[in-house]
Amino acid sequence: MRLGVVDVGSNTVHLLVVDAHPGAQPLPATKHKIDLRLSEHVTDDGHIGDEGSDRLATFVQECLEVAEHQGVENLSGFVTSAIREAPNGHQVLLEVKERTGVVLDVLSGADEARLTFLAARRWFGWSAGTLLVADIGGGSLELAMGMDEDPDVAVSLPLGAGRVTRDLLPGDPPSADAVREARRLVRASIAAELRPLAKAGAPDHAVGTSKTMRSLARICGAAPSSEGMYAARVLPRALLTEKLPEIAAMTDAERADLPGVSASRAHQLLAGAIVAEAAMDLLGLDELEICPWALREGIILRHLDRLS
Repeated sequence: MRLGVVDVGSNTVHLLVVDAHPGAQPLPATKHKIDLRLSEHVTDDGHIGDEGSDRLATFVQECLEVAEHQGVENLSGFVTSAIREAPNGHQVLLEVKERTGVVLDVLSGADEARLTFLAARRWFGWSAGTLLVADIGGGSLELAMGMDEDPDVAVSLPLGAGRVTRDLLPGDPPSADAVREARRLVRASIAAELRPLAKAGAPDHAVGTSKTMRSLARICGAAPSSEGMYAARVLPRALLTEKLPEIAAMTDAERADLPGVSASRAHQLLAGAIVAEAAMDLLGLDELEICPWALREGIILRHLDRLS
């Protein structure tokens, strides 16, 4: 049996096709992707514009065609913060359903954190002990911590790299005052939600997931993607703090020339660095080990668990 999962994030939309059977690993047989960048199609009042809605429906239709070609028997899809928090998110999902027949499920922030945590737990195993997982998406920051496959604490904050860029970091590059204010607001938002994580105690292993974390680790000296998903990669806080002023002074074009940074995500790199550095500092973490599995893999693992 083949399973297809459509992941609608703030930056990209992915279709992953996996061979699903009990005990399988969530390694895709086929991938299909577009850079949607929903944050660029959000109006001043938070609504998703017609162009963004149309691109989403068109791509979901493409996913259906690819899935049929690949012999997918079970196709499911989910959306995260960009559509979840838009005032017209429900209308966008209705348009997708009317044009394609596909119903996209809305994940809560807590669900995002839990499923990402599940993926990290399966990757690192039980020997990792108490895990703390930080995930920076386009619209939100997820933090989760626990000893089991379901975290004891799961927190979602509206501090995604795309959102922080759009709301707090205008300009190319943004002014020093804008950067300073963005850092202040990000730190205040994280600090306000630290109590449940602090009560959970110190983690045995701290993990970072998402494309943003991988890019930050790469510019801080981590192995390139060409060395494969099993190469150990870490994001050290001290080096990230040292590089922040340099990243802040760069234009989008200059950031795109950094190793591991794509042109489509270069404009969000500074926001991601501000959020990652603040979270690590406030949580007392010297480094994050980068996990190649994240939310999509968590969704697939949950499906595979139900099959077995």
